[in-house]
Amino acid sequence: MKPIGPYPEPIASGVRAEGFSLIEMLISLTIMLILFTMMYGFGSRSNQMNQKKKCQSNLQKMYIALQIYCNDSNGKFPVATNARSSEDALDVLVPRYSSDTAIFVCPGSKDSALPAGESLRKGRISYAYYMGRTASDGELVLASDKQVDTKAKLPGDKVFSDNGKFPGNNHHKYGGTFLFCDGGMKSSPAVAAIALPLSTNVVLLNPKP
Repeated sequence: MKPIGPYPEPIASGVRAEGFSLIEMLISLTIMLILFTMMYGFGSRSNQMNQKKKCQSNLQKMYIALQIYCNDSNGKFPVATNARSSEDALDVLVPRYSSDTAIFVCPGSKDSALPAGESLRKGRISYAYYMGRTASDGELVLASDKQVDTKAKLPGDKVFSDNGKFPGNNHHKYGGTFLFCDGGMKSSPAVAAIALPLSTNVVLLNPKP
């Protein structure tokens, strides 16, 4: 009896079937994951630029509370005797001028959320504060993302982290935002483009380390 139908010819010895091996697939997936993280991960430029926009919204809300306090205090922004951090100085805003403590935490940082309406001294905020400013200091900086130190700075001085490491790294290595006494805001790279002076009655307070 003859066999029914043709049989497929065997694959020649030494000829490799087409397709990816498991190791090649794993290597490809690893490369894709690394590229995705570089482009869209927490420390990526695109992610931090998006977080900067949210940070600016926080600062706008914080300014409203500061402005109301200023109106109630003869044109002076909050001052706390013997303040050692921005939490000490800005604590007076909560809860009378703002019960929303989320506005004091930068979304680009890894700082923990604060309980609503509770004292800022119990936690850590994300913003530096120039204590001693008044409403008449319109074009001077009132607050900013946390800075590398609490010194006065000239244009060209480093103000925020330039490598993504603490301190001053709210937005990794992509700078931060300045809030001015008149409510204006300005985004800045890691190196200051403007002078950030201090005076006899003004001190720069960073958040707790």
